[in-house]
Amino acid sequence: MTLKDKVAIVTGGSQGIGEAICRAYAREGAKVAVVNARKPALGQSVARTIREAGGTARAFQCDVSRREQVRKLVEDVTGAWGTVDILVSNAGIMINKAVEEYTEEDWDLTVDTNLKGAFLMAQAVIPLMKAKRSGKIVFMASIAATHAFPNSVPYCASKAGVWMMSKALCAELAKSGINVNSISPGNTATPLNEHLQRDPEFVRLMQSYTPTGRAYLSTDEVAGAAVFLASEDARAIHGVDLIVDDGWCAM
Repeated sequence: MTLKDKVAIVTGGSQGIGEAICRAYAREGAKVAVVNARKPALGQSVARTIREAGGTARAFQCDVSRREQVRKLVEDVTGAWGTVDILVSNAGIMINKAVEEYTEEDWDLTVDTNLKGAFLMAQAVIPLMKAKRSGKIVFMASIAATHAFPNSVPYCASKAGVWMMSKALCAELAKSGINVNSISPGNTATPLNEHLQRDPEFVRLMQSYTPTGRAYLSTDEVAGAAVFLASEDARAIHGVDLIVDDGWCAM
């Protein structure tokens, strides 16, 4: 097991890509903190089923955009398991509207969750990782960080910020023994984009843009990349954005 006895925090861990990462990490032997902001029952369900399968997991509730909640989360995880070895900042939201229709609240919610929350989580665990000169931070970026999509301005802007934040933190932290990288998933079937999965025109468009002809990745395919970046096999990988998109960006 590549992550045996490692302690991992996965934000947005109760569904979609985050849930798949929690389950994959547990299968690889990690102790997994399943973090959810607004639906604690979902996080508890994921943690329970991981334990039933023989893994180690606990559910935690935290709004990653609130510094005090982030601090308490890290305190609770270290209180339970002693340290944090791996952080996956996956919590995110996407609001699709024409640019004229976005409210200030839409912008703030998206950027605070996707970008500010990722920063606060990293800031909270970095001292623990520096102290032992070891740690893995994996940010969830997106192909929307480098390829523009209509009706997604706050999402694209926030993910571009995550993409560059990963590289900036790499430049600062690599000498401290901390690997900082990001993953840019392509179109992945998650609860975040269920509305698009029901749009036949969008599905056909994505199929035409993807060399494999698939419209959607599975969450497990993205989770595999997260396992690799958290493992010792990735010890020489710093500041990389690992694109998992079925070849979409190649087109």
